[in-house]
Amino acid sequence: MTIANHPSPSPAAAAPTQPLQALAKTIRSKNAGVNKITFDIIFREQAEYERVKRSRVLSRDSVAALFGVPVARISDFVEYDPAFAIKFTMYRARPSGSAGDGDIFGAQQYAPLLTLEIPA
Repeated sequence: MTIANHPSPSPAAAAPTQPLQALAKTIRSKNAGVNKITFDIIFREQAEYERVKRSRVLSRDSVAALFGVPVARISDFVEYDPAFAIKFTMYRARPSGSAGDGDIFGAQQYAPLLTLEIPA
């Protein structure tokens, strides 16, 4: 039952989300040779790592969608339990340092990951 001006809580309200940057210790990107960029998401605590892993918000398909690239450009996707880390690597659109490359070191590519919402 909904009372005027007091709607029933939505399911989303029952399950708050947090941005990935609030859960991870380190989120970074860097060159992995001239043709690839690798991304590392490292967590301090196992619980935070397991929460993100369990959510399935990060996967080969979701990363491709987030960065607007075909899934075939994601060469590797690894959940590395001993280090509480998720790592993925993608092929660059053009070789590092070539004409039109806007980030020679690949160090500025992680930004879309920061605000990715992770459910509780």
